[in-house]
Amino acid sequence: MPVEDQNDRVVVSHPTKKDVKVTILKYGATVISWEANGAEQLWLSSAAKLDGSKAVRGGIPLVFPVFGKQKNPDHPTFKLPQHGFARTSTWEFLGQTTENPVAVQFGLGPENVEPATLSLWGEGKYDFSLILTITLGEDFLESQIEVENTGKDDFEFNWLFHTYYRTPDITDTLVTNLVDQSCYDQLIAEEYKEKSPVISFHEEFDRIYKNVPTDLLIQMVQFGKVLHNVERKNLPDAVVWNPWIKKSQGMGDFEPKEGYKNMLCIEPGHVSEMVKLSPRKKWQGAQKAFLGGEINIQSNIFQ
Repeated sequence: MPVEDQNDRVVVSHPTKKDVKVTILKYGATVISWEANGAEQLWLSSAAKLDGSKAVRGGIPLVFPVFGKQKNPDHPTFKLPQHGFARTSTWEFLGQTTENPVAVQFGLGPENVEPATLSLWGEGKYDFSLILTITLGEDFLESQIEVENTGKDDFEFNWLFHTYYRTPDITDTLVTNLVDQSCYDQLIAEEYKEKSPVISFHEEFDRIYKNVPTDLLIQMVQFGKVLHNVERKNLPDAVVWNPWIKKSQGMGDFEPKEGYKNMLCIEPGHVSEMVKLSPRKKWQGAQKAFLGGEINIQSNIFQ
């Protein structure tokens, strides 16, 4: 069976390549494993809580309707916990939609959210429908989200695919095609243009790259070999994050503590500004991660 519903999770296997599969936890609709090319492609903390007691540390948690913690006390998302409630709600498995590549869907509505948490968003007045589609190919994994306003009031939201990629060694890992892009450095609370031809990692890193053209392919490269390619559809921003030593030690669910050496978050989203959605309107965004290929330099790194 290419799709197995295993009570708390769904395991999707490629129809012709049995060593290619993806596992999605129903709690948070969080992808917790993507196996391809004989190896795990995502990083998952060994201390990640998979029992629904807290958001999963690793894989691909889903951020909605607010990124981080809302700072504006007048905004309807102000009372919500960090990163909202999509990643801490149990989604409904809607079933398989295509055979090859194989795709499955999950749904989330107000009825799936803890009432006390839902009431923190605009006093609970917003009606919405989220449909997540996970598509597994031989060498790619695509995650698409559709947000529909099913209520009577406009609402604003952020979206983010908080993706943790596995890497053999973060100090040998480079990220390409973000030079000259505007970024907000969350560690120093300053905005500037990225001037590094390629991004390298030797300390804590937390930047929001804003309004990055979606035709730019973000690549993770090591020793001239492409590890992962990240394509974005209607997701103008990209968060790049590694907690490094001190922050890793301060997170109880981050294990092993040296795990920061083997992970890097590249997180496509719509976070520098909010999406405004009117009643009966829909919004879609997607990320597609695929393996290998040639290094594709799309910016002038010699300026």
